[in-house]
Amino acid sequence: MLRYTIIFVILAIVAGIFGFGGIAAGAASIAKILFFIFIVLFILSLLFGKRFKA
Repeated sequence: MLRYTIIFVILAIVAGIFGFGGIAAGAASIAKILFFIFIVLFILSLLFGKRFKA
């Protein structure tokens, strides 16, 4: 999932450079949503992973 976030961030940067404002904003918002989902899943996996091993 972090891979998709990085892809959308790069897409947003490239679209912003070439002046496609709507595409850049859309890709940036998708990247932001995916990043927060990734962070939540990462924290949950850390918490539950340690809980079940102990």
